[in-house]
Amino acid sequence: MIARVKRLLWVTLGLVSLVLGIIGVFMPLLPTTPFILLSALAFAESSPRLHQWLLSHPRWGVIIKNWQDGGRIDRKSKTIAVSVMAAMPLLSWALGAPLWAIGAQVLVLIAVATFILTRPS
Repeated sequence: MIARVKRLLWVTLGLVSLVLGIIGVFMPLLPTTPFILLSALAFAESSPRLHQWLLSHPRWGVIIKNWQDGGRIDRKSKTIAVSVMAAMPLLSWALGAPLWAIGAQVLVLIAVATFILTRPS
């Protein structure tokens, strides 16, 4: 009984994080990759079929395999991520965000970009 509940919780976490990751493709401030990686972890714990589906996915499979293989992020993903992060403060400024919010955004984005750029390729 407990094993079934744990499996259900892992599958639910995997599905919710997968949906959030898909939404993140279209929403600039919602990250996609961390949610997809969380889905892979949750499915690995609960559903070999769903885990294999993610691993064989043409877009996300490579990202998951790279991360599982020593926390690697490929150069193309790094370039896209850092480029989008660099554009976000400009977009915020153009949309009229207050300077304190843009400053906070820049600090967070610098921290995230540092993390991304220090991962092996």
